[in-house]
Amino acid sequence: MLRTTLRNLLAHKARLAMTALAVCLGVAFVSGTLVFADSAAAAYRGAAAKNFADIAVTVTPKAPPPGSAANQPTTVLDDALVRRLAQVPGTAAVRPSVDGSATLNAADGTPLRAGTSWANLAGAYVPGKDAKDSRYPLVKGHAPRNGDELAVDSGTAAAGHFALGDRVTLATDGPVLTKRLVGIVTTEDSRVTAGGTLALFDKATAQRLFASPGHYTGIDLSASPGTSQFELADRVGAVLPADRAEAVTGTAQATQQAAFLDTLTRGYTKLPLVFAGVSLFIGSFLIVNTFTMLLTRRTREIALLRAIGASRRQVVRSVLAEAALLGLAASIAGFLLGLGIAAALPGLLSTAQDPLPHSTLVIGVRPVVAALGVGVGITVLAAWLPSRKAAAIAPVEAMRSAEQPPTTARSRLRGAAGLVLLALGAGLLVSLTGAKDASVENLQSALLGCGVLAVAMIVLAPLLARPMVRLTSRLTGRFGAVGRLARENALRDPRRTAATASALMISTALVAGLAVIGNSTGRALDRQAAAGLSADYVIGTRTPTVGIDPAAVSRVAGTAGVRTAAAVTDSTLFAGGQVREISGVDPRTVDTVMSLRFLSGSARGLGPGRIALSSTVAREQGLTTGGHLTARMGRDQQFTQYTVVGVYEDNPVARDALGARTEVRKNSFTPGSTQRVLVRTDDGGAARTTGNRLRAAVGNNPLLKVQDRAELVDEAAGALGNLLTLTYGLLAIGLVITSLGIVNTLAMSVAERTREIGVLRAIGMDRAGIRRMIQLESVTIAAFGTLLGLAGGMFGAWAVGALANGAMAQYTFAPPWGTLLLVCLLSLVIGVAAAAVPARRAAALSPLQAVAGA
Repeated sequence: MLRTTLRNLLAHKARLAMTALAVCLGVAFVSGTLVFADSAAAAYRGAAAKNFADIAVTVTPKAPPPGSAANQPTTVLDDALVRRLAQVPGTAAVRPSVDGSATLNAADGTPLRAGTSWANLAGAYVPGKDAKDSRYPLVKGHAPRNGDELAVDSGTAAAGHFALGDRVTLATDGPVLTKRLVGIVTTEDSRVTAGGTLALFDKATAQRLFASPGHYTGIDLSASPGTSQFELADRVGAVLPADRAEAVTGTAQATQQAAFLDTLTRGYTKLPLVFAGVSLFIGSFLIVNTFTMLLTRRTREIALLRAIGASRRQVVRSVLAEAALLGLAASIAGFLLGLGIAAALPGLLSTAQDPLPHSTLVIGVRPVVAALGVGVGITVLAAWLPSRKAAAIAPVEAMRSAEQPPTTARSRLRGAAGLVLLALGAGLLVSLTGAKDASVENLQSALLGCGVLAVAMIVLAPLLARPMVRLTSRLTGRFGAVGRLARENALRDPRRTAATASALMISTALVAGLAVIGNSTGRALDRQAAAGLSADYVIGTRTPTVGIDPAAVSRVAGTAGVRTAAAVTDSTLFAGGQVREISGVDPRTVDTVMSLRFLSGSARGLGPGRIALSSTVAREQGLTTGGHLTARMGRDQQFTQYTVVGVYEDNPVARDALGARTEVRKNSFTPGSTQRVLVRTDDGGAARTTGNRLRAAVGNNPLLKVQDRAELVDEAAGALGNLLTLTYGLLAIGLVITSLGIVNTLAMSVAERTREIGVLRAIGMDRAGIRRMIQLESVTIAAFGTLLGLAGGMFGAWAVGALANGAMAQYTFAPPWGTLLLVCLLSLVIGVAAAAVPARRAAALSPLQAVAGA
């Protein structure tokens, strides 16, 4: 049986090679992604270890205990503690540090890495006895010496197009600052080498910005020879105030930093793994179909093996061994291809703002095991059902006919099972359309319904083949007798036609569903981005912990062309066990900058102890105008009873609740802060110069963003970029694998119909007619799978979209007809292209040899 397995594998190597290619693609994505993740993690670990190589222990402050005096320093790390630590036995050197975060503007005014504080590092250049800071070797210029000077790392200088002597605009946590660039340094800090920025100040300036005068945010100690990190940490901990500071080893810091950066790269692995899953899922249909056709052609051979003593178990093992060898070969090829993907991913996924490390590939056990397990496992699993069918054929029955049509009872059973699954899947999806609640439970139910619906379509596909092929034959029927022959060839074996079309059906359903959801969501975001907004510009912060400088608000109000500048303070409202967002506004100007539609009451009643609620919150709390809500606002620890003075339609600008700004400011987590400024202009935002004047009014602060209504819409639409990438990637993978399946099917079909083709040639059909017949058959199969996939995908998108309508009131079902038409055209093109080789081979057959069965 082993020799038979090897002989069969070699005899059909060309057809099995295309099947192996589908598995190879999936394995390549899996192994490549895992190798990339391991390599990136190793690079970050190496950089972090190098960064902390000379640090044995770091002393960091603890948060002040509750009830501490307001004027008490936020850290106890001062020069006196530095001197005490220098006397600890085993300490070789002590270096204090002052670290924080600063966002810089590039030379063209564009913020660098805005909104990612972990990557916008800032600190003090603290020179040692040699007047140098070993952490930051100077490349050009000199170290900052006063409050007007700044140094940056070489990567930041390149990204921002800075040169020595330039005035650099930056911000830490509030007003904009301008410093003169006097030095460029290098650093081994893995956060910087991972794409972050670094700004260095002199010690006094850094203390004023990030700690307090005379205090530090950390103290680094190196150990003397013979003293371990843990020994030194214990000794240092003994001299520290236990409730105000702690000692952490350099190894622990390196591990923590590497782990943090590693988590940031995990997001980059999700998209390739999705592609891998889709490749393997769609490829499994190709494997099933290929083995089914091969075993059907070898029915007599299997019957002969059964007749001479082979058991059913031996037949199954023979087929599965054949599949395992095929999977092994595909896994090896896929793993090698995956190494190329791993090497290419940093370049493909990196951006100027988010570069990924280019390092030596790390090939561990996990990618190898995953490649072999996935490749061999998927292939063997997909071949299991065909092997069972082959082993179930009795020897005498198999010797009687090379191919037996399915019995009526089996077809009825398939139809009944398919209808039950269709009813379950469609019923579950339809039942969710009335929920209008995008909760996790409902989304999971929707995904389950889509999965059941997909299985139902696969089960029913052979029964739907005849009506669907006859429908699509209206297109091929225009080609006369050749078109009719193509239709009959497709209908000759509905199971084979359906199995070939299933891969395209699933990929088209995925693409159509994602395209519809993406387009509908995009339009809803476009409408929602500026919905409820009467203002022409919104000035907001890039990070929630940063407020807008009151002086900047005053400058905005005094800018030429500004009619109204309404400051908004955002905070939280804890009520009914839920956390809500409340916007603090001025009742006198809110109607000017917000498009509020009150169902009852008005904003004029806002004041101390009086708030307005959105219709959703009011409904959930069972309140109307005049009712009372017990809630806690912001940092206030006491619950207060608020009177509801109005209920308004849900408004993304006003958010969940409205309060008087004077009261919200008192209870916000940053007292007196402003998070947004809504600006109404005289020209309605038509003049671009107004936006430039507003940016100048806030000092081109990189922590702030000035957006008009169009820019708000563009920002909302940008969130769909990953979904579009996923959609087009799935389309490409689905078309590639489907084309392989069509080539396999047509090649075997041509081999089975050799005599038939010879007869057609003998009675007058030329080679062009033969080629056209095979191509039209391929187009028929592609059209069948595409139409079923479009129907299923759009239905699933409609049901899932009904849930989104509950979370996004502006959501409406909006199919992207242009994209869907493009999917249809691409499918037909793939059908024609996939038929090229089989059609040419069929047309090249000699009539006499074909009739003779050569």
